[in-house]
Amino acid sequence: MPEPSIRRAGPADAQALSDIGAATFVETFGHLYPPNDLKAFLAEAYNLERTVADLADPAKASWIVEADGEVIGYALAGPCGLPHPEVTPACGELKRIYLKTAWQNGGLGARLFAETLAWLQADGPRAVWLGVWSENHRAQRFYDRQGFAKVGEYGFAVGATVDREYILRRNGVNFATLTANSASNEHNFA
Repeated sequence: MPEPSIRRAGPADAQALSDIGAATFVETFGHLYPPNDLKAFLAEAYNLERTVADLADPAKASWIVEADGEVIGYALAGPCGLPHPEVTPACGELKRIYLKTAWQNGGLGARLFAETLAWLQADGPRAVWLGVWSENHRAQRFYDRQGFAKVGEYGFAVGATVDREYILRRNGVNFATLTANSASNEHNFA
């Protein structure tokens, strides 16, 4: 396989980000939901207007992962919007990070994660939050190795279906303290 590249996404990438977002969500979780719930969620979460707005928001950043001209993954980070009483305006959130299945388990996800966390910590150490599906044990193990701990739960709606989502937090630490595990592990996160 060709060596993938990771770069910050810009306005010209909006359609590609919308497309890869929907494709990787369906690939990873589509089997869990009734078709109408999945369709409603995708129309809201990955519509082009929302992606354009995310790209235009200076408080958010997106990355796009490409290999041989094909978009194979992406990430989105910004201010924390998770429903937890300890979230402050200074908190950052890893909102989305996905790779196509064929590109998992080779270290690419760890590279994308590291790039995203570096951006979240660029102005100095701060608490970083994320939400992860309660049944995504592989991602939870990865986040645990990166210093994240479960601090709450909430309901994540996919259409009329509501999943149990864990809220994880890593207190502000210097990004350089991330373990070497980042370089050797890969997971599709949600």
